[in-house]
Amino acid sequence: MANFSDIIGHEDIVKHFKSSMELGRVSHAYILNGEKGTGKRTLAKVVSAMLQCESGLPDPCGKCRSCLQVESGNQPDIIWVQHEKPNVISVDEIRTQILKDIDLKPYSSKYKIYIIPDAQMMNQQAQNALLKTLEEPPAYAVLMLLTNNMDSFLPTVLSRCVVLNFKPVQPLDMMEYLTGQMGLDSAKARFCTDFAQGNLGKAVRLAISPDYNEIREDSVRLLRRIHTMEIEDIIEAVKNIGKYKLDLTDYIDIMTMWFRDILMVKISNSPNKIIFKDEFSVLKRQGSKTSYEGIENILQAMDKLKVRLEANVNFDIAMELMLLTLKDNMS
Repeated sequence: MANFSDIIGHEDIVKHFKSSMELGRVSHAYILNGEKGTGKRTLAKVVSAMLQCESGLPDPCGKCRSCLQVESGNQPDIIWVQHEKPNVISVDEIRTQILKDIDLKPYSSKYKIYIIPDAQMMNQQAQNALLKTLEEPPAYAVLMLLTNNMDSFLPTVLSRCVVLNFKPVQPLDMMEYLTGQMGLDSAKARFCTDFAQGNLGKAVRLAISPDYNEIREDSVRLLRRIHTMEIEDIIEAVKNIGKYKLDLTDYIDIMTMWFRDILMVKISNSPNKIIFKDEFSVLKRQGSKTSYEGIENILQAMDKLKVRLEANVNFDIAMELMLLTLKDNMS
């Protein structure tokens, strides 16, 4: 089973939890804050396993009854809160899964641990319902709120939790993991590292994608000729993008890397610090025809597209508009 040695980066957070365990100062509520893919779920699973482990060591032993239950997903005193609707955790779900259960003592462990993934989806009523438990929790209760947006929480919720922020993983640590643990060649590991910008989950997601080579080649083909494409070509390109299993925001991030490379080439006139090194001549040619303002407009359009996709707007229309912005700013 996973243990703290499987946590890449986040040494300060790991140290915090180990020290809390050793000193007997485990808090009743934590907010684990970081973007998707930073390892919040993995850490929550390891921490909950450590707290329930019968060995009493600051790392789950993986052998006791509790650890075996954690591994099989059947530890009765570790509850992962579920929600039915895709974008909201309702007050009824908080009441049913936490409030009506938390007064019952643990079945077989020292703690009763509640983990709420995507806790930013709790609506105001759900957060208010949770407040009484946060203010007067049973001695055995531990709540972990996993989120990528702390701004969604009420101040009263924030003030009653220990907030732990997940920082970007250092490039060397990520390269070591991708080449050592995953066995990637250095070129692919470097591309995934640069793409991920400190988000290990994002790097792994691209690395294991069966479409990795096709995605990279297809995005380069598109970006090489975007400035000459007609509207019919753009519509066809959008249909092609939609076929990939990779998260669509990841595809957009690959495109963002291309324009950051153009910016770097304009500034340095050198291939040394760019990601698409084998496309240096194309990047230089496009950079000579694209202004700094145009590159800024393009990068802003990509950021807006990701926001729109999170709001569940029509993908085809949003993507077509973004590609037209690229074309208009590169002509």
